[in-house]
Amino acid sequence: MSKPSTKDLLHVATLGRTVGLHGDMKFHDKSDFPEQFVEGATFYTKDGKTVTIQSVNEERGLIRIEGYASLESAKKLTNTELYTTMEATRKQCELEEGQHFWFDILGCEVYEENRRVGVVNEVERIAITDYLSIKTDDALVNLGESKSFLVPYQEPFILKTDIEAKRIDVRGALDILQAS
Repeated sequence: MSKPSTKDLLHVATLGRTVGLHGDMKFHDKSDFPEQFVEGATFYTKDGKTVTIQSVNEERGLIRIEGYASLESAKKLTNTELYTTMEATRKQCELEEGQHFWFDILGCEVYEENRRVGVVNEVERIAITDYLSIKTDDALVNLGESKSFLVPYQEPFILKTDIEAKRIDVRGALDILQAS
């Protein structure tokens, strides 16, 4: 496994405190795809090292990493963030019809009735709703509008998402912007 570029890495989990004497650790899944955390799956750490899952106990929220079979060795991994690549995510995680990976939505231009309102610079989950954080188009900012605003990523606001064209057509975004 060659070290990928840091811009291609996605933070998908964090290892917590140790539990027991045999290297089990609390596991904090930061992704929408728990099915990727299986025995033999390999992930990157922030410093570019790779770690491989030895076992997963979903019921107890525990994970064990190969080569860290004792309490002392596993403690070295406490608070370690696990990363994967966009390519691996596309291969391992299935989307339902009309769903998109957040990393594909970033950078999409947002239009309302063919008027550019901005660019998606982040996707945020607040409670159970995903929101597009939009950097407002400079022309609108020059008219006195907010520099950024949030639009719920759901109907009736989202009309169409075209990942290939990096374009999202929306309804009601200008009203939200003006109320910001």
